[in-house]
Amino acid sequence: MNGNTPYAGLPGETGAGQRAAADVPDLSSTQKRLLHRDVSRIAARTREFLPSEYVVDADVSSGMTGPQVTVAVRPPVGHAVSAGFTPDLEEAAAEEVITADERDEVARGLAASAALQVKQAVSNNVRPTGK
Repeated sequence: MNGNTPYAGLPGETGAGQRAAADVPDLSSTQKRLLHRDVSRIAARTREFLPSEYVVDADVSSGMTGPQVTVAVRPPVGHAVSAGFTPDLEEAAAEEVITADERDEVARGLAASAALQVKQAVSNNVRPTGK
């Protein structure tokens, strides 16, 4: 049954669980620089939405399908939230890998999720003042 999955590998070409080298895109130095800049912009935009008590960090790593982007927020209380995705390098423009709309969408979503984590963490400890 394993032969029906992409993880079985191709006899004589790739091992089980491995991908062919041609399948993984190589980033040029310009694309790497632009990707890191765009991820930093997501983190900065997320910080704009949140008070300083929230810790925001971003990371670019290499995955099996290419670069993996992760932006995470650690609220003062509650669970950390993160957004991870693989940018589409073929659709990338010459001046940006992640568009401004995509950056804003990720930043707003992370900020809202982090604020919700705080609300859920303190909701049991706060007595309502009125109904």
